[in-house]
Amino acid sequence: MKYWIGFILALVIFSCGGPENVKFSPEYPPVYPDYVNVFIPQNIAPLNFLLRNHPEKIRVSIVGKTDSISVDGQYKIDIPQKKWARLLSENVNDSLLVKVFTQINGQWIQYKPFKWHVKTDKVDSYLSYRLIEPGYEVWNKIQIAERNVENFDQRILADNNLTNGSCMNCHIHGNHDGKLSMFHLRGEKGGTILNKNGQLRKINTRVKGMLSNAVYGDFHPSGRYGVFSTNIIIPELHANRTDRLEVYDTASDLVVIDFDSDKAITKPFLSDSTAFETFPVFSADGNWIYFCSAPKVALPDSIKSLKYNICRVAFDAMKGEIGDKIDTLWNARKMSGSACHLKASPDGNHLLYTVADYGTFPIWHREADLQLMNLKTGEIDKLKGVNGPNSDSYHSWSSNSRWFVFASKRDDGIYGKPYFCYIDASGKAHKPFVLPQRDPEAYDYMLKSFNIPDLSATPVPFDAKDIEKVYWGQDAEQVK
Repeated sequence: MKYWIGFILALVIFSCGGPENVKFSPEYPPVYPDYVNVFIPQNIAPLNFLLRNHPEKIRVSIVGKTDSISVDGQYKIDIPQKKWARLLSENVNDSLLVKVFTQINGQWIQYKPFKWHVKTDKVDSYLSYRLIEPGYEVWNKIQIAERNVENFDQRILADNNLTNGSCMNCHIHGNHDGKLSMFHLRGEKGGTILNKNGQLRKINTRVKGMLSNAVYGDFHPSGRYGVFSTNIIIPELHANRTDRLEVYDTASDLVVIDFDSDKAITKPFLSDSTAFETFPVFSADGNWIYFCSAPKVALPDSIKSLKYNICRVAFDAMKGEIGDKIDTLWNARKMSGSACHLKASPDGNHLLYTVADYGTFPIWHREADLQLMNLKTGEIDKLKGVNGPNSDSYHSWSSNSRWFVFASKRDDGIYGKPYFCYIDASGKAHKPFVLPQRDPEAYDYMLKSFNIPDLSATPVPFDAKDIEKVYWGQDAEQVK
């Protein structure tokens, strides 16, 4: 039986465009991006790739249960989108077999085939991110973009060339809904840009006694509240030439803002000068605020002693009140690390976060990795098959809690790119893949990082021209 299965499979493969007089290689092909044996959603754009070994010709056969695609090229392939979408839909919860043939010095070589595992669980269709040069203390052009991950369409949501060169902090959604999102515009005419049901508001989130305007934040599931940190942020270049930039807070507090009443809500112990609080997010049910907290140390001299715990405090949405007790879920001293960038899964089962050796700004920390906490059991998965050799951070969940996307510098240690990871029903995470581009060489010549990728099921109802009008034409509404 095994002989006949293998024989039939071979017939299928070689009937799908394989060349003659082929030399076999026991190695996987040197494809870039690394799409070898990855799990993919049924609604992802074609996984176009190239080969790094400079072949004269390339032929790729993508074989499904009943159909296949054969694509030719010189050293890279462009998979027809309609055929690709049909092939994915026909092979949901199954695998596609990918056969790569190359011609080098006139000799055809067939590499070891690999698989694309097609999952029925879709990923949210829209991804927003900030495009920014990975500089140290300066930047030039900043844009916030939105990509349809089912194809290659991208549009610009905000462009600082239209807003007097102002800095733009990253765009996040509420409930994975394009009708609820926000980002911060800095500068004289800046404010928090709130997109709610198609209406854009500019809000001054700083009230008397607060350290700063709102910085890192998250939406309550109701959409009524946002929880934020307020931070005094210091960027400094390392004296050690093996390290690059360090960014740290000299003070940071937490505040909840009621967007309906424009009221700021806090508690004295969340603005305690003896501790730094940052990166707050709401739980999936909205009953908790998770956040990072570290005891104050002398900075910058004791920067390597700055280690953040993961904590939580209750929140009553009906009363608009923060609880009185802080629980510690992850102890930095016991775990020998420092946590940041918390994100709760929409199903309430997991908390995803980044761990570095110290501090709270891990994008220049090569050791920074993602970890996954099971909120039901407390068990921690260090995601060894997910993390790369350089910084992995800035992540968000898909609405079905089966996918998350994160920014990884695994390729070169400098440029962050959005990678998608599948988590199955048992909670196991699988090998991630980078966001596909129509031209797989795009990542080679693109001099921008994809900062804070955030998923949404629907597109936002505004673009850069709308943000330009709000910036110049609206006065910021003051929070009380």
